Amino acid sequence: MLRPFSALIALAALAVPALAQAQAYQCRAPQVSSVPQVSPNSRPRQMPVTGYTMALSWSPEFCKPRQDSRSHKVQCSGDNGRFGFVVHGLWPQGANGRWPQWCQARQVLTPREVRRNMCMMPSASLIARQWAKHGGCMTRRPETYFKVTRILWDSLRIPDYDRISREDDLTAGRIRKAFADANPGWSAAQVGVKLNERGWLQEIRLCYGARFRPTRCDDRRYGARDGVRAKIWRGL
Repeated sequence: MLRPFSALIALAALAVPALAQAQAYQCRAPQVSSVPQVSPNSRPRQMPVTGYTMALSWSPEFCKPRQDSRSHKVQCSGDNGRFGFVVHGLWPQGANGRWPQWCQARQVLTPREVRRNMCMMPSASLIARQWAKHGGCMTRRPETYFKVTRILWDSLRIPDYDRISREDDLTAGRIRKAFADANPGWSAAQVGVKLNERGWLQEIRLCYGARFRPTRCDDRRYGARDGVRAKIWRGL
């Protein structure tokens, strides 16, 4: 389990530096004095990890009904910066469309580690939940889980989805192809697009193999078919 993580960390110096972080416009990480408590909402499931999914949430759409929410103040109020894509989570995948979850974590997440990741995942509750539900099934230390997540995040180029949102006849296929075209080594088949029930972009889901190489998404992660009409909320 730890070997792919170690290899990725060793190669981090070769990654394209801090490209995706430009999506967190002038982010200011808040002080964090405690770690939110997280209670499992389903049963633990331990199984071999066969790959990973990185879910990127489109913040303008998420924040549209939450601008005045106290629980989402960091991400949605504008006081800590404006966000485009943010990391929802890095999730382990298993065989037959299943995934490990809620494995017993051996080390405790600290407020310092929460704050370190707030410009990538601008919610202390989200950070705590991702470690509790997913990270503990992948590695022993929360620092390792979030370091690997940051390495993957920093290696990405985010297309100008503000401009793309203004195109006529926008489709899910155009959204995924734009991402693949901006990131050498990726193909459209390796990029999932999740639209909400009204057709607005909600998430992009990037599919990785067991050694963190892009791999073809299965149907569940691929999401909306290429020809499905799509919209992107710009938050303005």
